[in-house]
Amino acid sequence: MRFLIPAALLALTACTPEPAPVTGSLPFFGDGYRFKGDACRRLGESPETAEYLDHTADLVGCPEGLENLGVFVTDSGAQEVARQDGYILYSVPRG
Repeated sequence: MRFLIPAALLALTACTPEPAPVTGSLPFFGDGYRFKGDACRRLGESPETAEYLDHTADLVGCPEGLENLGVFVTDSGAQEVARQDGYILYSVPRG
């Protein structure tokens, strides 16, 4: 019976999501925006991003020197809203 409690705690810990990685003060999450592995990533809410969040768009951060950034902007309809910590922040309309 003593081994059931630690095993149950271990199982619960395995289901706990990892905290979102943060670069500088930007709260990035996900494995890439549009496709897994993309250099652009979605941003969550923080004091630095709160004014740019919109329920009709995704807030996305892309490295400033990213190759083919113009293609991303054209294809997605992204609009630049800020630059911070070496990233360009875009508002990308949903749907």
